[in-house]
Amino acid sequence: MTLPLDVSKLADILRLAAKTEILPRFRRLGSGDVRAKSEPSDLVTEADEAAERLIRREIEAAIPGALFIGEESVAADPALLGKLADADFAVIVDPIDGTFNFASGIPAFGVMAAVVYKGETIAGIIYDPMGDDWVMAEKGAGAFLRRPDGEAVRLSVAAPQPLGDMVGMASAGYFFGHTREHILANLAKVRLFASYRCAAHEYRTFASGHVQFALYNKLMPWDHLAGTLIGTEAGGYIRRLDGSAYLPHHVEGGLLAATDEDSWQTLRREIIGE
Repeated sequence: MTLPLDVSKLADILRLAAKTEILPRFRRLGSGDVRAKSEPSDLVTEADEAAERLIRREIEAAIPGALFIGEESVAADPALLGKLADADFAVIVDPIDGTFNFASGIPAFGVMAAVVYKGETIAGIIYDPMGDDWVMAEKGAGAFLRRPDGEAVRLSVAAPQPLGDMVGMASAGYFFGHTREHILANLAKVRLFASYRCAAHEYRTFASGHVQFALYNKLMPWDHLAGTLIGTEAGGYIRRLDGSAYLPHHVEGGLLAATDEDSWQTLRREIIGE
């Protein structure tokens, strides 16, 4: 299908927000520029809010009538999230993914956007402000690393590995109680796992072929829609933990990305279990 907004234009909007509102504030935030939301490590900064305002303004000018869902917009109006399931056309944005890192002065954060048409993710973009490049995908057209000079490199997930040789990403902090203990114990079966506290960079790492899996429990659309499409278009196999497809309106059920279906089944059995 023909998108009402060219994906390269959307990519440019994310870059503009980073250059204008995010990078000038990096390692320059004042004490009043950072606030906690749901918990002390769930942060929002002046840069998040300013970047989302800019992105929203640009998108609304380019696509009048499109539903805009941003992380900070939903924080202000939680009912907005419920409109996604029935929206004909929506743009979902995370102005700064990895806000904890950004606020801590750690250069591992990203700007993400996904385009949803009638309940299906059809485009996804993850921009890295520090590296000044994007990973992006349109449904059915593959996933690519694109640089500002126009160079594009096709992405492909890693080759499958036995469980004991797998390296991956696991956001264990959003599993709780005995489930968390169970999963952390079982993750000892893989070669190595890490968490960047930034889904943007974790999905980039997965889609670029550097790790064999990524595991999440908390599902908010701005964190996962873009990365899931990019990872799938790079050849990965991504499902909720019960094996069902991940859809834009899902906010629970966990998510597991793997290099192929057999690896997914192995990880689901050995790490998640019953």
